[in-house]
Amino acid sequence: MTERRIARRYDLSLPIIVRIPAERTLDSQQGKTRDISTRGLYFVVDQNLESGSQLDITLTLPAEVTHGSEVFVRALGKVVRVERRMEDGSARMGVAAVIERYDIVRREAARA
Repeated sequence: MTERRIARRYDLSLPIIVRIPAERTLDSQQGKTRDISTRGLYFVVDQNLESGSQLDITLTLPAEVTHGSEVFVRALGKVVRVERRMEDGSARMGVAAVIERYDIVRREAARA
């Protein structure tokens, strides 16, 4: 199988909050990223997401990663693949998503 990724992926386990804007609810799912790039990410959540779903994603880059203060990344994307996986003895969903747009917000700006 040939590698189709264009952007370099980084193995990062970061907390992630995922919302599905089309559902018009304030419900969100929390999970963890497995890897991330400027064009996409793979993350794990407890509940099922459907391929093709639009996503509103928020993740936090900790100060240890940014060498400064926490940085929030707010992204809009779309689910491209979903797979069931066992993790720590429980069934979870692995989700691959493409990032269509993102904004970076430094912690100081988020407080203003």
